[in-house]
Amino acid sequence: MILRTMTQENFRLKQENPRILVTGGAGYIGSHTCKLLKREGFEPVCYDNLSRGHRELVKWGPLVEGDLFELDKLTQCLVDYDIQAVIHFAAFAYIKESVENPQLYFQNNLYGSIFLLEAMKSANVKSIVFSSTCATYGNSIQNEISESTPQNPITPYGLSKKMVEEILFKYQKNYDINPCILRYFNAAGADPEGETGECHDPEPHILPNLLRKALNNETFVINGDQFNTPDGTCVRDFVHVTDLGEAHILALKKLIQSQTDHKVYNLGSGKGHSLLELTKSVGKVLGKNIDWEIGPARPGDAAWAVASSERFSTEFGWKPKHSTLDNMITTALNWMNKN
Repeated sequence: MILRTMTQENFRLKQENPRILVTGGAGYIGSHTCKLLKREGFEPVCYDNLSRGHRELVKWGPLVEGDLFELDKLTQCLVDYDIQAVIHFAAFAYIKESVENPQLYFQNNLYGSIFLLEAMKSANVKSIVFSSTCATYGNSIQNEISESTPQNPITPYGLSKKMVEEILFKYQKNYDINPCILRYFNAAGADPEGETGECHDPEPHILPNLLRKALNNETFVINGDQFNTPDGTCVRDFVHVTDLGEAHILALKKLIQSQTDHKVYNLGSGKGHSLLELTKSVGKVLGKNIDWEIGPARPGDAAWAVASSERFSTEFGWKPKHSTLDNMITTALNWMNKN
């Protein structure tokens, strides 16, 4: 493999704006994080194959269109842009799809991450913030989930993320890769300034689906009401996507300085809202009654998933200031109306 040398222009830009490779930067959380990176004086370099990302969401730095399995191209990108650290979002993240097609998730999420780590080794890039998930905990019996809660994923998606976490620690031990793992809960909302937002196809997340049904005067189906929760519907911890992006920036800064005492953190609002409560809250924001009905529970759905983010809040001074339910609904609605 022949790696081109860094140009004088690249060197000058490095001094002014440290470059961060954001895999999956054309996606939902990735694009919000790229905006915040730019605001904080970094230059985000988006690496995305656009299979599920969107070119129009890449607004705050260059786009390198490529696949994680293109090892030479990925390594060359790390070298040419003189990347200082990586934020790794690129993954498939549909629970239902992972249950129906687990091979796709192990191949993409697991092996794609290994290729990324091998490229980092070759390019001598040491720091990585990894986008993990509360799905690694599975159907926990604890109402509040901390980092010490046993991991028992019940879906191929959750298992693929847990396996990458374990591989990261092996690479840390053997190859001096410095990881920070962020297990976040249910991302929701959109950029308060309306510059980016959620546009999956198909859309797996409940809030945009609920808003679309409500705006079109259609009946919304809540999956299951026999869970061990106060109203029988699943309880989820919804956290605003901007709060998640800000947490990634905090983690990145300390990681580059090798100042993190822990390596794994939960990110959530710390508040649980049932799906029925969310439905009624959307109706309140819209000022209308929403037609809803109960449908069958989905395979792989946990009854309760609420975060304890105390470790991250204590170490990084992070507080999810955007994550009120009304604000998440309103910003998601504004983005939907605009687009």
